[in-house]
Parts: sequence; C-alpha cells; structure tokens
Amino acid sequence: MARGRIRAKLRKSHLYSFCLFRSSGSGGQSIGGPGFSRTVYCNEPQVLNQKPYRSNIISTTKYNFFSFLPKALYEQFHRVANLYFLGCAIASLTPLSPFSPVSMIAPLAFVVGLSMAKEGLEDWRRFMQDREVNSRKVHVHNEEGGFGKKTWEDVRVGDVVKVEKDQFFPADLLLLSSNYEDGICYVETMNLDGETNLKAKKALEATLGLDEDDNFNNFKGIIKCEDPNPSLYTFVGNLEYEGKVYAIDPTQILLRDSKLRNTEFVYGVVIFTGHDSKVMQNSTRSPSKRSRVEKKMDYIIYVLFSVLLVISLISSFGFAVEIKYSMPVWWFMRPQDADEYYSPKKPVISGLSHMVTALMLYGYLIPISLYVSIEVVKVLQATFINQDIQMYDEDTGIPAQARTSNLNEELGQVDTILSDKTGTLTCNQMDFLKCSIAGIPYGVSPSEVELAAAQQMANDQEDQGELKTLVASKKEKAHKSPIKGFNFEDNRLMNGNWLKEPTAARIMLFCQILAVCHTAIPELNEETGNYTYEAESPDEGSFLVAARELGFEFFQRTQSSVFVREKYTASGKPIEREYKILNVLEFTSKRKRMTVIVRDEEGQILLLCKGADSIIFDRLSKDGKLYLEDTTRHLNDYGEAGLRTLALAYRKLEESEYTAWNNEFQKAKTSIGADRDAMLENAADMMERDLFLVGATAVEDKLQKGVPQCIDKLAQAGLKLWVLTGDKMETAINIGFACSLLRQGMKQICITESGSEDKQEVKEDILKQITNGLEMIKQENDPHAAFALIIDGKTLAYALEDDMKLKFLGLAVECASVICCRVSPKQKALVTRLVKQGTGKTTLAIGDGANDVGMIQEADIGVGISGVEGMQAVMASDFSVSQFRFLERLLVVHGHWCYKRIAQMICYFFYKNIAFGLTLFYFEAFTGFSGQSVYDDWYMLLFNVVLTSLPVMSLGVFEQDVSSEVCLEFPAVYQQGPRNLFFDWYRILGWMGNGLLCSLIIFFINIIILYDQAFRAEGQTADLAVLGTTMFTCIVWSLNCQIALTMSHFTWIQHVTIGGSIAAWYIFLLIYGALSPRISGDAYQILVEALAPAPIYWQTTLLATIACTLPYMAHIAYQRCFEPEDHHIIQEIKYYRKDVEDQHMWTRERSKARQKTKIGFTARVDAKIRLHKSH
Repeated sequence: MARGRIRAKLRKSHLYSFCLFRSSGSGGQSIGGPGFSRTVYCNEPQVLNQKPYRSNIISTTKYNFFSFLPKALYEQFHRVANLYFLGCAIASLTPLSPFSPVSMIAPLAFVVGLSMAKEGLEDWRRFMQDREVNSRKVHVHNEEGGFGKKTWEDVRVGDVVKVEKDQFFPADLLLLSSNYEDGICYVETMNLDGETNLKAKKALEATLGLDEDDNFNNFKGIIKCEDPNPSLYTFVGNLEYEGKVYAIDPTQILLRDSKLRNTEFVYGVVIFTGHDSKVMQNSTRSPSKRSRVEKKMDYIIYVLFSVLLVISLISSFGFAVEIKYSMPVWWFMRPQDADEYYSPKKPVISGLSHMVTALMLYGYLIPISLYVSIEVVKVLQATFINQDIQMYDEDTGIPAQARTSNLNEELGQVDTILSDKTGTLTCNQMDFLKCSIAGIPYGVSPSEVELAAAQQMANDQEDQGELKTLVASKKEKAHKSPIKGFNFEDNRLMNGNWLKEPTAARIMLFCQILAVCHTAIPELNEETGNYTYEAESPDEGSFLVAARELGFEFFQRTQSSVFVREKYTASGKPIEREYKILNVLEFTSKRKRMTVIVRDEEGQILLLCKGADSIIFDRLSKDGKLYLEDTTRHLNDYGEAGLRTLALAYRKLEESEYTAWNNEFQKAKTSIGADRDAMLENAADMMERDLFLVGATAVEDKLQKGVPQCIDKLAQAGLKLWVLTGDKMETAINIGFACSLLRQGMKQICITESGSEDKQEVKEDILKQITNGLEMIKQENDPHAAFALIIDGKTLAYALEDDMKLKFLGLAVECASVICCRVSPKQKALVTRLVKQGTGKTTLAIGDGANDVGMIQEADIGVGISGVEGMQAVMASDFSVSQFRFLERLLVVHGHWCYKRIAQMICYFFYKNIAFGLTLFYFEAFTGFSGQSVYDDWYMLLFNVVLTSLPVMSLGVFEQDVSSEVCLEFPAVYQQGPRNLFFDWYRILGWMGNGLLCSLIIFFINIIILYDQAFRAEGQTADLAVLGTTMFTCIVWSLNCQIALTMSHFTWIQHVTIGGSIAAWYIFLLIYGALSPRISGDAYQILVEALAPAPIYWQTTLLATIACTLPYMAHIAYQRCFEPEDHHIIQEIKYYRKDVEDQHMWTRERSKARQKTKIGFTARVDAKIRLHKSH
C-alpha cells in the first residue's frame, strides 16, 4: 500500500526523481581541518547565539548612507580634470581669482552633482533590489514549536525552514524531507547556472520521517562541513543525528536563489547564509572596461594640461617682468601702495601668485562638461540600440540590449571576433538524424552541411547567383521536422520494421540504452498524449525522443526505477518494463561519458554507457570490438557531415562482481576529505571497462538563421573570426564549411600533438608544426591563396605557454580563419587574452553558455546570446542579442555610428574650448599680463553648460554619415573605426589647430575693429564690456556654425539645438541686461542700448563667423574633391540620386568598396570566378 501511495503522489507532479549515489547509514568521519571547520547546530538557537555566523542580509550596493558622500566624491575627484577644477574653485575664494567664486564653483558643482546623482540613482536601484530580496518571507521553526513567517534577513544558520512550491530558497539548506515520502524535490537553478531544466534532489533516508511541522519539536542534529566556498557542484560534510553519522553530498543541498518546482513543500536546515552562500560566493564584479577612445581622451587632457601650464608660466613670467620694470613708472597703479601680490620689490612672489591666477583664468582650455556630456550621449546611444526593431527577435520576443553604455564606440573598432560554436553559430537545437547499429548505418536525411556541400559541388554557371541559390536550396530542403528533436528517416527502423532486421537484438539493445541511460524527467503533454522530457542537455532530449519514435517510450521515473513502454514486440502487444536503478555515474566534461547500472526484470545487472567515441573505444573488451571498424568509419562520415556523435556500449555484470564493486564505491562515496572525488572517479573507472560496442548516434546542431550571411558581411567589413568550440575537430571543420569560414581550395594547417609521453618532445613537435606553417604561408606566391589554422585543446595547452604563444599568434593572424577545437572554458579566456594583448587591437567575444563567461569578460567587448543554455553569458556581457546574425547590425551599423559620433564629439569639444580659452590668454597678454578677463563671469558660466552643450550632444546622438542601409551595403566603411581615422592624432591635432586659428581670428578681428573705432552713434569707442560681449557673440556664432558644417545628417533636433543655442545667447543678454546694475554690472542694458543699435557689432559678428568657418570649408572641399573617403563618395552618389538612376555604377561602387576577404560566401564566389577564368 505504501508503494502505491508513493506512486500516486509522484504521478501528481508528472516528474520523477533519480538517485545519483545511494546514501549510507553510517560510516562518515568527522571533519575539522582547514577548509572543513564549519559546525552547525540544527534547531538550537541558544547554541547559535554563542557561535554566530554571518547574517542572511545581502548587499550588492556600492555605497551606504554614510559612505556615499565620501566615496562618491573620491570617485569624482579621482579624475584629473575634476581635481583641477576643485583647486580652481577653492582658489576662487582668494583675492588671486580673476573670476567671482560662483563662476568657478557652480559649473563644478553641476558636473560633479550630476555624476554623483547618476551613481546614487544606480546604487539606489541596487539597494531596492536588495531590500526586496531581504524582505521576502519564509516559514521558520520557532521556540514555541510551530512555524512562523520571518523575513529572509532574520534567518540564521541552524534554523529549520519550510519552503513551499515556486518559492526561492532563502539560504543554502540541507534537505531534510519533502511532501514526497521518499524525500525528493525538484529544483530550478536558472539563477545559478542558467540551465532551464529541473534538477532532482533527495533527502537522507534518516530524515525522511521529518515530514510534518510537529516532528521538529525535538529535532536536534549537528552538521560538520566545508567552509563557505564558491563551488556550486560540490559539497563535503556529514550529519550527526540520533547517534549516527550520515555523509552529505550535493544531492542533499538546496542552494540559495534556486527555486522549488513541482514539489508542494520541503523542510531544510540552514547551512550557509548571506554572503557565505555559494551563489554570493560566486558573485564577482565584472571587470572594469574602458574604450580605446576614452583612454586616448585622457592623454589629450594631459596635453591640454601641458598647454595650460606652459601659457600659465608665460603669463606669470610676463607678469613678473611687468611688475618689476613697468609698474614703478605706472603712476596710476600706485606702486607705493602695492601689496605683496603686486610688489615691484618682490617680482618672483608676484609672478608665482599670478601663476595661480593664470591657471584659473585659462582653465576653460579643459572641458569641464566633457565627461558628463559623453555619459549622457552614451546612455542615449544605448537606448537606440535597445530599441532597434531590426535587432528584435520575433520568435523569442527578445530585443538587443546594451548592458553597459561605456563601450558603445568600441563596437566600431573591433578587429577580431572570437565566437563559441554551439548555441552561437548553431541553434543548440539537436535533431536525431543518423545512427550506426551493429556496424550498419541508418538514416537518410541530409544534414545542412551535406546540403551545402551538394550545392557547392553543383556546376552552377551563374557565378554571382551562388549565394542566393544556396540559401534557396537550404530553405527548400532543410525544412523543420514535425517532431522536435527528431529528423530521422529510414524505413528499416521506423514503425517496428527493425524487428525484421538481422540485427534486431542489437537494435533493441541500442534503443534500450537511449531510453534508460539518462537523468531526464518525463512530463505528459495532455493535449498530444506524448511525453516531453526535462533533460540536462538537448542531446539527451533528442535521444529520448528518438527512442520513443522507434518504439521505446520512457514514461516514468521513481526513486529507484525507470519505466519504459516497448511498443513493438514479437507478440504484437506493448510491454511496460521496469529497470531498477542501482547506480548513476554522471556525465562530466572530464569523464566525457555517462553510465547507469540497472537490474532488469529478469534480474540481470546491466551496465549501460554512452560517451565520446575516443573514451568508449579505449574501454572496449577484445570481444566488444566486433563492430569497431565499421562504426569508426560511420563516425568519420557523420563528423564530415557536421554532426555531433556519441558511442553506445554495454556490459553484463555478475551479482558477485557488482556487489564487490558497489562496496568499494560506497566507501569512496561516504569518505570525507579532499580526495573524495578522486576516489569516486577511480571506483567508477574500475567498473567502466571491458565494454561491448553497440553503435553510435549522430545528432545535428543546426546553424542559426542568417549565420553564413552575417559572417560574409563581417568578413567584407574586414573583421577576423576565430571559432573556439568544445566539439571535436571533424565536427568543427564541417560547421566551418557550412558557414563558409572554410571552403574548398583553402589550405588547412592542422596542428596536433604527437601523442608522445615526453612533454619536451611534444612541445618541439608542435613548435616545428607552427614554424612549418609560417614557412608555407611565406612561400605562397598566389595572392588569392587562403589558409585556415585548426588546433585542438591538448595542443593549444602547449601553444599557449609563454615560450610559444607569440609564435602561435603570429601564425594565427596570418590565416584567414582560425578554429580551436576541444577547448576548455579557461582556454577560451586565455586565447582571448592572447589575441587582445598580442595584437593590441580590439577583440569581441560572443557566446551563449556559462562556459563562455571567461571569454566574454576577458575580451574588450563581451556579447552574450540569449539562448537555450540560459542567461549566464548574458549576465556577464556588455551587450546581448538573441541571434548571432544581429551582430552584423550591432557592429556595422551601430558600432560605426557610435565610434564616429563619439570621436567627432570629443574633437569638437576640444576645438571649442581651445577656441574660447585662448582668447582669454591673448587678451591677458594684450593687457600686460594683468590677469584681467575680457568676459563677464556669467558668460563663462553659461559657455559650457548652455550655449554650446546641446548642439554637440545632438552630434553625439543623431549624427549619421551614411544611413543604416548604406552601412550594410558598403560594409568596408566600417574599417574607418579599426583604422581609427576619426580619432588619430592627426585628426585631433587638426581640430586643435582649427581651434587655435579660430581663437586668433576672433580676437584680432575684434581688437582691430573695436580698438579705436567709434562704436556708438555719439562717437564713443567700445569699452571692456562691449568688447567682451562682441567677442563672445562671435564665439557663439562661429562655434555653432562650425558644428553645423561638421554634421552630415540633419533632423529638426539639430536645427533646434543649433539655432536655439544662438537664440539663447541673445535672450540671456536681454534678461541679464534688464536686471539691476548691482547684478548685471557693466552689462546693464548692453544689448538694447549698446550692441543692437550699432551696425559695427553685427558686421564684426558676421565677418568673424565667416573667417572662422572658411578654413574648415576649404579643407573639406579639398578633401572631397581630391582625397575623398568612402562615405564622401557614397554621400555624393546619394545626393545626386545616382544609386537610383545608374544601378550599374552603384553595383560597381559597392563591389569596389567591400573589404577584400578570403572567407564567407563572397570569397567562395570570387574563387569560383577565378577558377572559371583560369579555364
């Protein structure tokens, strides 16, 4: 009856558990050494108070209430520019200041305050998220004997908690029991590892009776275990309960932030809380990344600081000379009453004090609002990326997302892309396509690689039509399978026909292995009546679907058994078979195989194993190699077809043999210590020997939509693509052919290790292969020859060593494409670091899985794909897209735009500040280095904040040299970024020179015209207020006209910002002049009474504006006529509508403008054209 009750409960959830290792009643040993010192007293709050552990409060904020002000101020004044302006603001309070304090303090306060407000807002959001988590409620056992609700932050180590269905676990717990009588529960770990499939956990048999609230009144126990650590998949500890010691393994641990699913409730005892929990131990801050443009901007600031220091020294020297030699004869300066700052007797002290004045006076050379303006612009650019409908995936409903705005312009300077394969270039949707059973191949459906190969071999006479033909062929033939995960076609096996095959017994065994050797959980789809499977990998799910379609349906799992319904039998009636699970040896990246040991209904013990062919073949018995030769040949064929393969094997076990092994295995399992995993591995290795080969599977990991076209476009844009994959070499090579990273005629340089046990000999052999590869490339005379470098993980481990890595990199950069196979996550990161540091160019890494996180964080730009493998890659990335094909638009369009916008924006910033700041220097020199400012304090206060800020921000947000469509049609335009054409020192110094010229023109035009000319109708000449206001008007007009000439793309926003900035200047003069003379000073009614009625004011403004803009106009006219860049030609074609009227010319220009490439469909077409011409 009890057994029936358990099954009834299990059926309600539609999900069934499995046991990784059977628990042992006793035999654990106490621990207390280094790394294993934690002791938890279960349900004993009085003991816990004496030995407190960390609380369960979590905080991910950067600041708190008390630290925000000092920390945020430190962050702001860590910038050299802000530190300089702080010094100026302090000095403005002294008599040495040429300005009023408000004109120095107000801009600094605005800029720093805005940045601090942004920091505070972001941190406040983090605080509110933490608060929401800390305030969640959970049932905790209290001293009164019941369970009451407590917030998560009040949960302590040793507390017994009750977690209900669809709730998150508040801390790391030891599972005691659940609503299932056998103590199983189902957990979703998406927040931990990104995996969407459910995982089963099982309580210790000793605690299964603790399944009701009242049972915990007298519950006491002691847990001794490992100290807090970040390992999600391991746990070492034991439970002392009722006088016995029970070993605890990861199957009893429920981790914080995972969710209880398909289980009504569980009881657990808290082991790790708060920042001691494994998920928090894994939380690391993403590495700080800065774009190359931003780093270069720092150097420009240093250059301007140097200029500022030089002219300040000149000014102070000139001031000291004037004080010593001229002031004694300047009676109007009253030298007899001079203080220490203006003493002819102390010229050195006077000069040094004037140095402070000069540093403040010329401070406008340093653009104080540059950092804030760039931050605002980048946030708006990121918003446009997020809202780009062309990068929205309708199938998943996921848009592109700029997770950080700091690297927008870096997208336009990428040189090398390092990409994962599975889930990135391919869909991570596995279809069971072919198989080999007892040396006989089955399955006639072609893979995408085979379709591409067939099309490639076809004698297509229309050279330029190859791409379209191939795409059309794929659309027609590679139709979606009506059964997800199953695209197998072969009448010999379908519909029970396999019973007529001569190897029917082997086929039956093959299907039984598929149906039994797994850790999946079935769920009945009530609409279709079929079972779907929660599997740990797409491969495993496709195997179960294949077994079901071939007549072996896995439909139920209990604690100790797997049930399979055999549809086709000799009797003609379906049979349900039970396989008792004795042991499960799980698949790991190190083991590369999975084994289950089961007992069938006849009592026979079977070991069923599936794994990588290289691993399985090494473990075959002599008799088990009967089909080895044929199976190996089929596996090679499948690899060439781009399919992923596994080998299947089995072994019959005697009862005595199994019992002896299981005793050893249980001893290893219940041992406590650092060598426990090694003991378990050795025990498993003892059993997985003398296997009999049954066959092999081949599943297809389909290419994502648009991948070949995207790679072709990126190649035309001049980008290099490296593929880093964990797949074996044959599979990776054929995926390379499918997406045109490889093509027929491309010379492959395959570097592999010799297999020698002497490491030095292996290294020498690899070095020789690398040297030979370089020589081969050097001796190649054909300019169209293309090379591909292919290397596996074992060889790569040697190639990445310090004494060899630069030679390896030298070979790799000479090759058109690079494919690294069988690489580990760490190797992916190391390769990325090598490319980044070795080439000194911008790298971009793209991947979709947890194994890509290191690579994504190591690259200059990390792009995560929201795929089947979860969100861990996305969470670690700087940008995220839902499909690889969207990378084309992200780089070629948004990357190009953002780079050019930011580069032009920064150059213009320095131009305008030099043009404005140097006029102050000229006037001071003109007035005997007196420290006198020609401008009113309020003019200078508004210069950066109001009068010139909006136009430059509109340039940074909306500028487009060419449209998005043209960017995609002319991908070579992207190379302006990697070549850094718009932010090299030539361009930067050119803009600075333009600013210098503009300052000279404005100053001398105003001085020459207004020096002794009558300004008013009554004949008065211009005073200081008139001169300063007229000069400032010329600056406002010249700078805004200059930015209008810089822009290529105008909307109403640009017109409003430029025109509005000029209008704002006159509106300000009206309002400021209307104020009381105590406020406006010499500017009282200056526009109405002095400037507006004077024709010379308007003439001077017009003359200065034309004179300032003429040099730039002459430069761009010369450049467009004699040295045009790509975008100039495209703009001219578009302007004269030649793209519409002369399609032949438009096509010719598109062909000329693309970057010469040796990979992609275009390279294949070019190679084919050359082949035809040669014949």
